[in-house]
Parts: sequence; structure tokens; C-alpha cells
Amino acid sequence: MEERKLGKTGRNVSAVGFGAWQIGDAWGSVGDEDALAALRTAVDSGISFIDTADVYGDGRSEQRVGQVLKEYPHLTVATKMGRRVPQEPANYSPENFRAWNDRSRANLGVDTIDLVQLHCPPEAVYASGAVFDDLDAMVSEGRIRAYGVSVETCAEALAAIERPGVASVQIILNAFRHKPLEEVLPAAREAGVGIIARVPLASGLLSGRYTAQTSFGEDDHRNFNRAGAAFDVGETFSGVDYETGLAAVERIREVVPEGMTMAQFALRWILDQPGVSTVIPGARNAEQARGNAAAAFLAPLPQEVHTAVREVYDELVRPQVHHRW
Repeated sequence: MEERKLGKTGRNVSAVGFGAWQIGDAWGSVGDEDALAALRTAVDSGISFIDTADVYGDGRSEQRVGQVLKEYPHLTVATKMGRRVPQEPANYSPENFRAWNDRSRANLGVDTIDLVQLHCPPEAVYASGAVFDDLDAMVSEGRIRAYGVSVETCAEALAAIERPGVASVQIILNAFRHKPLEEVLPAAREAGVGIIARVPLASGLLSGRYTAQTSFGEDDHRNFNRAGAAFDVGETFSGVDYETGLAAVERIREVVPEGMTMAQFALRWILDQPGVSTVIPGARNAEQARGNAAAAFLAPLPQEVHTAVREVYDELVRPQVHHRW
């Protein structure tokens, strides 16, 4: 698989990575057997980058990733911290950072974590020099090799990129979220900061498998977070109204090249954007993991296809999301 430089981490990683939220929680139940099969299949398909977080299943995702990391020690693993406590700037303290880091290192079974990201922190955190000084200290202590920030908005991404020690920024980028293309990706390229594209399938909408009759379980955020009751509404279907999303998918489906699934098309669209280091779709089983990895081996999309996707975005999606994130 194609490898790309991951910003200031000093590492090259697979163009398609593995997002491990689905094997933690909030996507319906995923048992150990399916979760581990998805991870192993992803790695065997060429994926070398896994992204998880301490809050996914309260450590369950990290533990599952750690089990596979023992089998495949060449992997680059990123985790995130900060969402297991109330989102108050005072909680982003040296003591909490080290406690969270100790827990993640134990879950992953490592002494040093390749990349630790602040997990969509409060806006005030971006302005705190003390926070980033402490992250620098954690690198010096050998707890982490590099650090980054996972963000909700383009403004937050630009603030993170300005911090000289930030190695990567993780941001929602997909066919329903075009705003990062305008300023964030160019600024990241100029600063040498990696871009990790998350929520690439808009919570599965861009897989093309859902209809107006599709139902989601009570423990699935696509049910309980549609209005942002649990966390930022932009995390669910990328903030797009479900019915509007379905209509946009049907329009996009018309330009998907033959021999390519809708999900692979959505991933290839992201990989075609200059400045993307890796894209991290999730997978609940081996079949999904294998299909996601295959997107990296597909040819770039023709310009006329990118133009068609942009037209759908401008007409149907832009009014709902562009001004918000």
C-alpha cells in the first residue's frame, strides 16, 4: 500500500489507516472475535496506522489494539486523551495528562505511544501555552513520541497548526465536509503538519448502504446523537440531516466508477486531496476492513468526478455544515 509522511512524527504510514472507534463503543456491539479479525485483516491488507482513543469503550478499543500490536509491532498507533472528564480547561493539567497517559500505555502494552492527540479539547485549550509545553515535556520524558490534536472545526485546526510542536491534526473530511480544503490542508502542508482524515464515510452514510428505513440500535450514536445529545452533532453523519444525506448519496452514486464500491469511492475522494496523510475508516468486521484497504489501490478519480461531487455538496450539503465547522 502507498505510504505517506505523517507530518512531524517522522513516520510514514499507510494512506488508508484503521479508525478504532467502532470496535470500542457507540456503534452497536462488536465482539472480540469480530474486532480482532477486523484489525488483523486490515494489517494483512497493508494498513500500518491505527487510531484509537482512551474513551472508546472506556479503554476497550485500546486494549484490543494493544493485543494486535503485540502480533504486529511495526504498526504506528495513535490514541487520544481528554474526553473521560468534564470538558473544562482546568482538567487539561500535567497530573491528568500523566494519569491518562499511564492508563493508555497500559491498555496498549507499550512504554512509549507513537502519537497522542488531545481529543477535541475546549476552545480555550488551544490558547494555553502551558498545555503544549507540557506535551513537549511528555515527549522529552519518553512517554510519547509525538503529539497532535483532534478537532471539531477548521478554526481549531488552524489554531493547532500554529503550535510548533503539533505533529498532526485530525479533522472530519469527506464528501460532505469540504471546508478543510480551503484553508486547513494548505496551512498544514506549509507547516509540515500531518492531516488525519476522520469520519470519512459520514458515519456510514457514504457507504451507500442505508435507506430511509434503516434503523440503528439504542447504543449506536447514529440513533442517540442525531441532535447532539451526547457529543458534537458534527460527529454523527458529519452534521448532515439524515434525509438530506441520503439524497446527496444517491446523486453521488451516479458518478461512482464501475468496479468501485460507494465506500471505496468516498475514501478515494479523500485520498485525492493534496495534503492528506492518512484516512481512518472504521470497520466492524474483516470484510469491511478489507474493502476499506482496497481503496488505496484504486486510481485517482477523474477531475470531472470531483467536480460532480462538489456540485452535490454546494447544492445540498453546504447550507447545513459549511458555516458551522
